[in-house]
Amino acid sequence: MPPEPEAPRRRDDRQPTPWRVEGGPTEKKQGPMGMPRPPGGRRFLYFVVAVLALNVLFGFLVPSQPNRISVPYTQFLNEVDKNNVREVTSKGDDIQGVFKVKVDPQDSKHESETKFKTFRPAFAPTNETLLAQLQAKGVIVNAKPLDNGRSLWADILLFFGPTLLIVGLFIVIARRAGGGAAGLSGLGRSRAKRYDSASTSRTTFADVAGIDEAEDELEEVVDFLKNPDKYRSLGAMIPKGVLLSGQPGTGKTLLARAVAGEADVPFFSISASEFIEMVVGVGASRVRDLFTQAKAAAPSIIFIDELDAIGRQRGGGASLGGHDEREQTLNQILTEMDGFTGSEGVIVLASTNRPDVLDAALLRPGRFDRRVTVNPPDVEGREKILEVHTRSVPLADDVDLKGLAATTPGMVGADLRNLVNEAALGAAKSGHKAVESADFYNAFEKIVLGTERRITLSREERERTAYHEGGHALLGMLEPGADPVRKVSIVPRGRALGVTFQSPESDRYGYDTAYLLGRITGALGGRAAEEIVYGSVTTGAESDLQQVTQIARSMVGRWGMSDAIGLVTVISDEPQYPGTDPASEETRELIDREVRRIVEECYVRAVDQLRENRERLDGLAAKLLERETLDQDAAYEAAGYERGSAPGDRPPHGMLKEPSVRSAPALDAAPSDNAT
Repeated sequence: MPPEPEAPRRRDDRQPTPWRVEGGPTEKKQGPMGMPRPPGGRRFLYFVVAVLALNVLFGFLVPSQPNRISVPYTQFLNEVDKNNVREVTSKGDDIQGVFKVKVDPQDSKHESETKFKTFRPAFAPTNETLLAQLQAKGVIVNAKPLDNGRSLWADILLFFGPTLLIVGLFIVIARRAGGGAAGLSGLGRSRAKRYDSASTSRTTFADVAGIDEAEDELEEVVDFLKNPDKYRSLGAMIPKGVLLSGQPGTGKTLLARAVAGEADVPFFSISASEFIEMVVGVGASRVRDLFTQAKAAAPSIIFIDELDAIGRQRGGGASLGGHDEREQTLNQILTEMDGFTGSEGVIVLASTNRPDVLDAALLRPGRFDRRVTVNPPDVEGREKILEVHTRSVPLADDVDLKGLAATTPGMVGADLRNLVNEAALGAAKSGHKAVESADFYNAFEKIVLGTERRITLSREERERTAYHEGGHALLGMLEPGADPVRKVSIVPRGRALGVTFQSPESDRYGYDTAYLLGRITGALGGRAAEEIVYGSVTTGAESDLQQVTQIARSMVGRWGMSDAIGLVTVISDEPQYPGTDPASEETRELIDREVRRIVEECYVRAVDQLRENRERLDGLAAKLLERETLDQDAAYEAAGYERGSAPGDRPPHGMLKEPSVRSAPALDAAPSDNAT
């Protein structure tokens, strides 16, 4: 087992302060539609339901009127004579009592009952006479009040209790949301999550690897927040805004968290899309609230993720002018950032994948005046990233992280993290006690080449696929400066019936004309091999044709590699609105002719080279049919070359920053528009 990596050390001797993580116990929860949950959560809701249920039960158990029958006074006297009265209660002329035996009332609407009530007429005998008669019959005369049903307080509790409870619940929610008309649902309040020193998890620069240049840029921000007097004494001001840009997965958000963790200051995190709401003006209100909170907690950091959601250039075709909600939100951000003074100690970090679409006012000095590009890591950076992500992963003795980093050019931090996770999942599925080297390479093939498909191909399809992939692989060995062939397989993966994987020996960041022409020639090797061997072609070259068309169009229209077009850019990656294409109709026709010329010349070269090396092509196809998958050494041996002796193994002409994968899609796939 390799020695376990040392635990990351902080840059100072202080103990790391815990930081709160999203969803932690101290974080304020939200309910549906962004409303704060009532105090107590579900328990409070259960309490409300129980109170309402008891209220309904109380209404049934305590009727508004007592269950007594009304009898005439003469019938009451007759029952006294019959000795059928057990007890009576009287107040004034009202008399209530209980019969010993149920008596049928004269009113047919009521059933017989023992409890009764009656009224003594004014002309009836005096109370003393009635009292003597009752005593003679042994009737109990009570001194308690009459039974008149529910009391006034009981009626108030029964009829107004639920209403008061519901009103109280809404008052509590409104107060927690901030009060006011907008506060009832929290529309005007910022939804930024705050992370401070009371949190349970913390990110520092020790958790960031492989992007040292961006890390060095942000260390200056951290140093200012820790030691502001050092800069102020020299009249220096820290940038008010720092924009992190780069392709997805490079670690922009991780860098922002590390800055907050190292500086040990409150960190407000929010996605730009959370500013926008269906109600007009809410976005600007949330921006004001966010900056107010940050100023109150200064020194602090505001982090806005995916800034391009609200920071796009104003006045575009999708905008509705100055009254557009997104533009109002952007204007408010511009105002808040421009109003900063260096002493307030609030720094705005933002991340985006599209810095080219941001409004110019957002990027001027005084707002986001520092731009940090987070580039994909090089081979050393990838090795460090793998070390970070494998801290908690038990590794077998045969795992070589340096070698793994060398075979993953173009991968960013998120890709490498996914690679480690897939390898761990594969190791667990195989029952391994530790993650082995084979688990990493199986995971790499699964991610880059696709998952194996368990389908049965006919003998003719397998043979045609073998020649198709053999054509790719052989031209990869023959073309000068081509990326080395790493693996050739006719095992179906994803939508492809076979794959040829090539990757450079080292990281590359640019291309030259010879290298690009070699890429096109190699990508056409599958179609050329089919034509040479079978005299016909299939739809298997669909993805190859898409790839060569894209490369050729970029050579002609973007990189100035065509004499007919010249040193101008006539193709842009930006989406064009109708009628705004910078190229004329004549230029577009010329681009199409040049693209076709380049592709056809490369195809002729591919056919000629494969015909001259037909025996090597047959050997590669035969070995593929026998073993289905060939690694680098086996592929070169099947083609009759030793490692380093193939014509394509001479020093490369150009540079490429990511591996190329040429695949043959399933034969039943629809042909592409560029298919011939």
